Amino acid sequence: MRDTLTDHVIVITGGSSGLGEATARHLAAHGARIVLGARRLDRMQAIVADIQAEGGKALAVQTDVTDRHQVQNLVDRAVAEFGRVDVMLNNAGLMQQSALEKRKIDEWDNMIDINIKGTLYGIAAVLPQMQKQKSGHVINVSSVAGHKVTPAGTVYCATKYAVRAISEGLRQEVKDYNLRTTIISPGAIDTELPSHITDAQAAQAINDFYRSAAISADSFARAVYFAISQPADVDINEILYRPTAQPL
Repeated sequence: MRDTLTDHVIVITGGSSGLGEATARHLAAHGARIVLGARRLDRMQAIVADIQAEGGKALAVQTDVTDRHQVQNLVDRAVAEFGRVDVMLNNAGLMQQSALEKRKIDEWDNMIDINIKGTLYGIAAVLPQMQKQKSGHVINVSSVAGHKVTPAGTVYCATKYAVRAISEGLRQEVKDYNLRTTIISPGAIDTELPSHITDAQAAQAINDFYRSAAISADSFARAVYFAISQPADVDINEILYRPTAQPL
């Protein structure tokens, strides 16, 4: 494996907190140039300032992944600033939980727009650049919920199954362009993801579980680094991992 990511240009959606923030900090420490995209510009600017204070290079671009034009702008800004994109981490995600009979249809739409369409928009934005380069790595974030369906998690699980299907289709299509693809499916990670659950019963169950089992977001950052740092002829297609304490 390479010991450094010096000069790698890495675009991360959902980069203002949680998995995206941890990964940005971890990869920047290994020399990567980081381009963060998320809606909360102030949070990203603070992360960028920290990276720059440590001698790294980073850029924040306010981005709503439900708007394909904003996602395209994120990639275009990365290319304009650094000349290329080596890794696209489609990390932005939303987890809302409730039984179907609760008919929280707006929340279904939110998860479809962010988790599925946001991933597709990231692929659409970066693919022409990577095809032109004849190199690149697309990393999409699924979940253990993309492998198992849980009560109250039906729609969320469906979106994460979709991410896996999209990623496998992409993998098969991009071999002629020398591109790599990875799906990372984490279990319970200590982020603000559970805070988006509005259904009281589901929220209590998830929060109780997370308090007992969740592990640090650094675990995800290390998984990303592992996939990226392999030799060019090694394509890590899927990483599924959980906290040791997680039974599901």
